[in-house]
Amino acid sequence: MAEGLNGFHPRVAIVGWEQQTNRELADELRERRVRADLLSPSQALVVLEEGDLAIGRLDVLPTLDGVEPGLDSLTELEARGVFVLNRAQALLAAHDKLRTAEHLQQAGLPRPWTIHIRSAGELFVPPLPAVVKPRFGSWGACVFRCETEEELDALLVDLQDTPWFARDGALLQEFIPNDGYDLRVIVAAGHVVGAAGRVAKPGEWRTNVSLGGTRRRVTPTPEASSLAVRAAQAIGADFVGVDLIPSAGGFVVLELNGAVEFDHAYDLPGSDVYCALIEALALPRPAPVLALL
Repeated sequence: MAEGLNGFHPRVAIVGWEQQTNRELADELRERRVRADLLSPSQALVVLEEGDLAIGRLDVLPTLDGVEPGLDSLTELEARGVFVLNRAQALLAAHDKLRTAEHLQQAGLPRPWTIHIRSAGELFVPPLPAVVKPRFGSWGACVFRCETEEELDALLVDLQDTPWFARDGALLQEFIPNDGYDLRVIVAAGHVVGAAGRVAKPGEWRTNVSLGGTRRRVTPTPEASSLAVRAAQAIGADFVGVDLIPSAGGFVVLELNGAVEFDHAYDLPGSDVYCALIEALALPRPAPVLALL
């Protein structure tokens, strides 16, 4: 990226709210000579100028009923001439799991079958076991596996008064057996920059680290890497996490995360995930100053 219109090197902003990965990302980028800061959406509107770069990292609300405030700010920044990576529509497509499923279907990518449930009284007999989850979800919160029709009916009755179900309904999804393991791939600008295997804690089928899961170093296969890149492209995401489940026919795209949590556990062999991210997104760095002999 060239120098900004004001003659200074362009500023890079992580546009999102205070959370560990956002803060660590800004710190790691600065250590690698990227002029980066973590800015809230409102701060970004004040600070960023034409030619600067904004990386949208708005997450799902803790209440699981939408995306954190700031999507309109990303759209406004783009209109002002700021380069926005992870535009508002891409973040919405990543966090809204119904939209994710629709985009993956349109792209012809392997994914679980997905049904949108709006009320507990809907009549259907889905294949079982099946998974019930919020339309906007993360961290494995409020994700349930139902083995029988009776379990499913009882669960939907229990959920009908929760705010997120009342607002958005829920998704009923095919359960893909995973043996307590899945693969998270970090994709940036069409390149795989990091990956980690996630292993569920004993007795748990969900692999989320927030639920006690652990991570292990992996090298994704060419098949997994290609599928992750195509999934990111399907929703128009510039920087996203793609969760894949191994299956008999290869891999299945489970979901995407527009504010993916990651650290050096995602380093690929011989690589640094942050350096790889900088190169993939072409983030501006000043040339190093050579010491005079």
